[in-house]
Amino acid sequence: METSQNAPRTSGRRRWWALVGFGVAVFIAAAIGGLGVQGTTDEYASLRQPDWAPPSWLFGPVWSLLYALIAVAGWLVWRRVGFSPALWAWTAQLVLNAIWTPLFFGAGQYGLAFAEIVLMWLAIGLTVLLFTRVSRVATALMLPYWAWVTFAAALNLSIWRLNA
Repeated sequence: METSQNAPRTSGRRRWWALVGFGVAVFIAAAIGGLGVQGTTDEYASLRQPDWAPPSWLFGPVWSLLYALIAVAGWLVWRRVGFSPALWAWTAQLVLNAIWTPLFFGAGQYGLAFAEIVLMWLAIGLTVLLFTRVSRVATALMLPYWAWVTFAAALNLSIWRLNA
């Protein structure tokens, strides 16, 4: 757990503004995804789904919590090492996160969405791996997200197969 010479100073107001910045970045990714799901509750309900598929109302609360964890995890790593490879991986997985929902819901491209969520899953795995070298807490905060995306990938695959 080394500190880079390029690491930002994490004292004072800058540290807290950075947390706000990480929150805004995650909010933007969530908002892009949210635009992709507006008015899709009926669409989701009309899809053939596995018996283990959660109700649509569950996604909002789960993602709200996960997005908060993602923002704090990124911020913790930034405080230690600044914009390092770990944060570039964090950024990549966040971009992939923003893309998945419009692919799945907006475009109805279940197969393409599955390929994309596999890439997201791998990017989250890389982020977790790189975070382990910096912060155990940040790593732990990313694990529920990785688990949920694992579940979401299985659900995506199942829905794709059932509705092909």
